[in-house]
Amino acid sequence: MTRRSNPFEEIERLLERMSNQFEDVDQIQSLESAWPGRLKVDLAEFDDAYEVTADLPGFESEDIDVELLDDQLHICAERKTETEEAEAGRYIRRERSERSVDRRVSLPEPVEAETVEASFKNGVLTVCLPKAEGSEESHTIEIE
Repeated sequence: MTRRSNPFEEIERLLERMSNQFEDVDQIQSLESAWPGRLKVDLAEFDDAYEVTADLPGFESEDIDVELLDDQLHICAERKTETEEAEAGRYIRRERSERSVDRRVSLPEPVEAETVEASFKNGVLTVCLPKAEGSEESHTIEIE
């Protein structure tokens, strides 16, 4: 007696393969966000300003450069290590070394460059970018 094959077996295998591929994509995306040198930021919008917040643990304010270039905020931080030897001995393990992070954040609307303010406290950089005068969230266009 011959056994009849399940007509849906091939479809089930294809669906399983597709599911596995989506899991792989999710893993890759989570790896990208944890990539060294990738600065994570939040961009919030308020009525009159945008606020960019970035975590920069282990950096000092002197290590951080913030520039506004047209419609992009550029944040760059670099920490260098001292090359002096410890007086009492040598390093057995040294994991804290040079580190740099870099990020460009595109802003949705023009901002007043002269009034941008930045603060750095407890490893968190906060940049307040007041919206340019005349920039509204929406503009109604009358139809003739």
